[in-house]
Amino acid sequence: MAVTIYDVAKAAGVGIGTVSRVINDSDRVSPETRARVLAAIEQLGYKPNPMARNLSRQRVRSIGVLLSFLTSPFQVAVLQGIEQVISKAGYELVVYSIESPERRDLVLENLLEGLRLDGVIAVSFAPEEHFLQRFRRYQIPVVVTDYHQEGLPSIFVDNVRGGRMATQHLLELGHRRIAYIQDHFQRPNGPQGNWPGQDRRLGYLQALEAAGVEAEPSLIVESQGHTRARGAAAMAQLLERPDPPTAVFAASDMLALGAMEQIHQRGLRVPGDVALVGFDDIELAAFAALTTVRQPMRRMGRLAAQALVQLLAKEPLETLAQELPLTLVVRESCGAKAGLQSGVAPSESTHP
Repeated sequence: MAVTIYDVAKAAGVGIGTVSRVINDSDRVSPETRARVLAAIEQLGYKPNPMARNLSRQRVRSIGVLLSFLTSPFQVAVLQGIEQVISKAGYELVVYSIESPERRDLVLENLLEGLRLDGVIAVSFAPEEHFLQRFRRYQIPVVVTDYHQEGLPSIFVDNVRGGRMATQHLLELGHRRIAYIQDHFQRPNGPQGNWPGQDRRLGYLQALEAAGVEAEPSLIVESQGHTRARGAAAMAQLLERPDPPTAVFAASDMLALGAMEQIHQRGLRVPGDVALVGFDDIELAAFAALTTVRQPMRRMGRLAAQALVQLLAKEPLETLAQELPLTLVVRESCGAKAGLQSGVAPSESTHP
């Protein structure tokens, strides 16, 4: 009778999940437990066969999307773009909302143990190399969006350039005391994830330096998230200064909308007293007449899904890295004439 994984688990005094983690070189097993499982494998002569496991499941017609902050308008828009392509290709979409890098690793571990997906789209991060090696072993393609990872199909934008675009526009309007509301002062998506707020801050600082304007550290405030309430709190902090800024660039539209509410609550005017620029161009931005840097969110999702469907069909990709254009959409909140758009490549659409 063939030795099974259940026999190994019983001999080692562990669960089958632990045996699976040892077989797949997971870091989530203590050295002592690993040694006990390996000894049982050797003693019983168990021969794990990952390829047979993979072949036995065939295609499950499911695509997994791993993302954090599911309620974020940005990630919802990206997910909408993914769904448009995946549903037409005949795959089921399985969404994993992950609130921390630690939780993300646990989800990846469980996915690999169950082999329940044909392909994976990671939003705003790339799985660590030991996970990628195992995905390759099981022939499960991985595509990354909203992040550029060398060696992986990646769809992304240049957030540094976006920060420069927003700040340069305010400088061209004559502002010199320009504040920046950042989302996080620590990397939100783990060591192999994007940090758009920090990149947009770098672009903000580059634009100030190019214009000969000295950056003031006190004009950079953290919001600790992307909610309107966080944006309002950050704006309150700026307005309580004895010399408040005349313009504000916020790392997202949600933060900018919260800042706008706070300005109005204090009896001030946008843009008369404070000019505002956001980032993303979510649907509410047009309603609030918010000037913003538009990134093609749904297109980002569509291209990621198209790349994954191609890989599943064994079709080669033209390129691994796809950088998408950003657009400055000018509305009333900055004080310039509304309707101006800049930063679009001639062949690119301005639609998200």
